[in-house]
This record gives sequence, structure tokens and C-alpha cells, in this order.
Amino acid sequence: MDSNMVRRVSFAVVAIPLLVGIVWFGEWPLAVLLMLASVLGARELFDLAERHAVVPLRYLGLALSAAVPGFMMLLLEQAPARILFTDQWGYLILLAVLLVVGAAVFTRTVEQRPLASVAVTLLAPLYAAMLPSVAMLIRHAQWGSRSWAGTALVLFPLVITWVCDSAAMFAGRRIGGAKMAPTISPGKTWAGGIAGVVGGTLVGALFALFVLPRVGIELNVSATIALAIAISVLGQVGDLAESLFKREAGVKDSSALIPGHGGVLDRLDSLYFAIPVAAAGFHLMGIM
Repeated sequence: MDSNMVRRVSFAVVAIPLLVGIVWFGEWPLAVLLMLASVLGARELFDLAERHAVVPLRYLGLALSAAVPGFMMLLLEQAPARILFTDQWGYLILLAVLLVVGAAVFTRTVEQRPLASVAVTLLAPLYAAMLPSVAMLIRHAQWGSRSWAGTALVLFPLVITWVCDSAAMFAGRRIGGAKMAPTISPGKTWAGGIAGVVGGTLVGALFALFVLPRVGIELNVSATIALAIAISVLGQVGDLAESLFKREAGVKDSSALIPGHGGVLDRLDSLYFAIPVAAAGFHLMGIM
């Protein structure tokens, strides 16, 4: 086992039990964890942008990113998790747009690329904060703190994504073959992508048949497997999206924050797509 893999495994041994414990407890501990991930992810996104002389409104963007999980928790304390599908988020987003554009008027000159600055500043709280924070809605759709049922639903897209990524990496290295997106991520192959979908689908079936029923959640097996396929496919699109950002910036990793994994964006890239897709699927199945 090479040194990079040792670092990855060592980090996972510590991080995964801690993550499960925080998700199980839920509420503000989970919100604080998501606030931290949101700020770190937004910071990395801003660092990528600055490599091409796009200067975001950094402190405002970081503050908005940190606020997203906090606002979500405050709203969840007052309303059911269906808050995601109400118009209140629309008003909050409109206010954020007005705030960022108004700030750019007074802090950016024409030479400082204000259009690009505003765009990346607004992207950060939407991409690096709101997408992963949907996990809070899944967790508290029907369950309060200290719930294994809510924990299992959050783990559903997480485990599918982890297995999908691992299967895709293993098959891509062993089988090789045609490249999926050679100009974006030369290491990814169609064989690896298909293997990832197969692995993710198998995990979805196991959850539907054995895991979810044990915590009192009964879902249609066929619908759950279909959702697992969607998560596996779109999670890989999320991976490629972050690779596209890094390719433009000319870097391999978004940062060196996490041993063996790169940055927060590197670790959560697939989950940025997988978690909202899972939430939408659960909503259609009537448990959100």
C-alpha cells in the first residue's frame, strides 16, 4: 500500500465514525459541520478563481456560505423539511444577489472584472454550501435528533457515492479503455464509470432490502434502485464538474487540506450532485 493510500485510509478510519455520530445526533452539530465544510469549500473555489485574476468578494461570499446551513437549521426549527420546496428560499437568494451586486458597485472597478467577481461570489454559497446542506433536510425530514432512521437516509447517497467512486477507480485502472472526458479528467474511463454505476446500484439494492427496513423505513425497492442509479450517474457528473474547474485553474487538487484526498471540493465534488438528487428522490417517494 503506497503512502497516499495509507493517508487516505487513516483519515477515513477517524473521519467516518465521527461523521456518522454527528449525522446521528443531527440538528446544530450537523449544521456546524456543514457550515465548516461550506466555508472551506467556498474558500477553495475562490482560490481557483483567483488563479485567473478573478477576485471574488471573498469575505462576503464566505459569510453567505456559512449562513446557508445556519439559516436552514433555523427554518427547520420552525417548519418541516419541506421548506426546501417553498418560496422562502427564493426570497433569501434574491436578497443575496442584491447584496453581492450592490457590494460590487462600491468595491470593484471595471478593470477588476466585476461581472466575473459577482458570478463566482454567488456561485460559492449555492454550490459549496446549499447543495451539501440539503443533507440537513434529508436528516430531519421526519426525524429529530438521535435518529438512526434519519442517519440511514443521509448515508444512502454518501455510501453509494463512496462505493461508486471506489469501483470506478479500481475498474478504470484495471480495465482501462476509452476515456470518458479526456480533456477534463484523463484518468476517467467509460469502463470505470460503468463499474461505478454497477457498484452504486448494488449498494442501493442492499439499502432497500436490508438497511432501511431495519430502521423502520419501507421504500419501494425498484424506485430505490432507480434512485441509486441516478445518484451514481449524476455523482460522476459532479466529479467531472469540479475537475473542469480545476483544469481551468491548472491545479490537480483544490487544496492540500485533507491528507490523501486533496481539498474539501475534491472530497465533496460527487456529493454536491448526489445529495440533492437523493433528496428529490425521497421527496417523490413521499418521505420528505
